[in-house]
Amino acid sequence: MKEYCIEGGYPISGTIRVSGNKNAALPCIAAALLTDETVTLRNIPDIEDVRVMLGAFKDLGGEVETPEKGVLRLNSKRIHTSQIPRGRAKSIRASILFAGPLLARTGLVVLPPPGGDVIGRRRLDTHFLALSELGASVEEGDAFTFRARKLHGADIFLDEASVTATENAVMSACMARGTTIISNAASEPHVQDLCRMLCVMGAKINGIGSNFLTIEGVDKLSACDFEIGADFMEVGSFIGLAAAVHGELSIEGAEIRDVRPAVSAFKKLGVVWEHKGRVIHVPKEQVMKVNCDIGGMIPKIDDAPWPGFPPDLTSIITVVATQVKGTVLIHEKMFESRMFFVDKLIGMGARIVLCDPHRAVVSGPSPLVGAELVSPDVRAGMALVIAALAAKGKSVIRNVYQIERGYENLVSRLSALGAKITEEDK
Repeated sequence: MKEYCIEGGYPISGTIRVSGNKNAALPCIAAALLTDETVTLRNIPDIEDVRVMLGAFKDLGGEVETPEKGVLRLNSKRIHTSQIPRGRAKSIRASILFAGPLLARTGLVVLPPPGGDVIGRRRLDTHFLALSELGASVEEGDAFTFRARKLHGADIFLDEASVTATENAVMSACMARGTTIISNAASEPHVQDLCRMLCVMGAKINGIGSNFLTIEGVDKLSACDFEIGADFMEVGSFIGLAAAVHGELSIEGAEIRDVRPAVSAFKKLGVVWEHKGRVIHVPKEQVMKVNCDIGGMIPKIDDAPWPGFPPDLTSIITVVATQVKGTVLIHEKMFESRMFFVDKLIGMGARIVLCDPHRAVVSGPSPLVGAELVSPDVRAGMALVIAALAAKGKSVIRNVYQIERGYENLVSRLSALGAKITEEDK
């Protein structure tokens, strides 16, 4: 088992380049099942979730080539099974993304319950609703079995704006007979990336970037060469890192439009940045003071479906708030267990009142001290890395597998910025 050893209290400075969007890479890999021609994907991050997803793709009979760093060539001409291996499904929640394309390709999917981060209840009902509307039958048992002789277009209203359910519905609808309308669709940048990739393959999708998608089914999808966008969660994480440790950082390769939902939230903490082209510069001199609402009221930072503040950055901004003068309410509305990591911050010296599973009141600045920590999930794990770098003394973070599911070569990239972080085998 690997662990991170971190000596905190040192400023960071320099330039870091953003990796490709993890949450776009995973559905795009699944979408390669929709054609028997070769799909080329570029800007793919070298992270554990991608490796697990590619393992499942190969288990199904797909072929994978990596001609150069960040580039994948995928071919599913020899798909020989519609059953996702139980071990793969348990390792990654995104395994459910194979349901839509396999159903469209073979008419059958056998999917064991997917795993992933433990951040609260994560419903599968919306997936079942969407695929059922498109003509699939769903059987529950030791595994979920989806069957469909032929998918047909439908007018679908999703009961929640689920990212992966939207992606499954879109991939299925591309090969369905007739027109599909998806209302209350998720519209995050990674959903947009998937839709654009499918259009390059020959799909007919209108409304990309909105919560109302219209899809005209086609008989065949073809090869494509597609580059996914930058990981805006990494961008937000690195902005939070620079602010929390009072560092100066230039972030290259960012998609500025994707970071806009985070601007107002960070401004509430006095954290600002400049941008030119695709480079974001976080200056060393930050106000780092809570900007109260009109009338001197305590401000609230809350997450929401896109284009609201991304829930994956809630953990990050909570750590930043511990280093800011003033009081702020963090309201995580979407996952009932995500805020439970704050007990680790409290143990490091943070002044936080966890009001309930969804709300925490943070008062700062609080001097943090090093501690022995365990990463509970991808984003909380990165938040703990930031807290450890901001703390005085040594911290050890275990279960770093969770962090490396979403952040590429994190130790070497942070070390290049001056962070005192090493990876050790235990």
